[in-house]
Amino acid sequence: MRAVCSDCHVPHAWGPKVVRKIKASGELYHKLRGTIDTPEKFEAKRAELAAHVWETMKSTDSRECRNCHSFEAMDFEKQGRRSRREMEVVALEGHAPDGSSTCIDCHKGIAHNLPKTEE
Repeated sequence: MRAVCSDCHVPHAWGPKVVRKIKASGELYHKLRGTIDTPEKFEAKRAELAAHVWETMKSTDSRECRNCHSFEAMDFEKQGRRSRREMEVVALEGHAPDGSSTCIDCHKGIAHNLPKTEE
């Protein structure tokens, strides 16, 4: 199985999907304007774009992740020791031992390489 962009970036439910499509109209403006029309421009904006996506995912409780993944379907026995410990706590208590509570809190960079950040 392979996820495509829309699996993670477009809600499945009709109402949230319409809202996302409306917000995407701003992306069309930037496409036409050429804001990130080269790999160099994209890379320069990548951290900002990622932060926006992570903020959105956090605000929706990682709804798009949960369209495909559920705790009931997870086989904790097949996970690594640390992952298993963290995920079992989240499944039972609704948050990880460190207090994070939604998928994107722990899984940034799961589908894309993390953007380079200045230190």
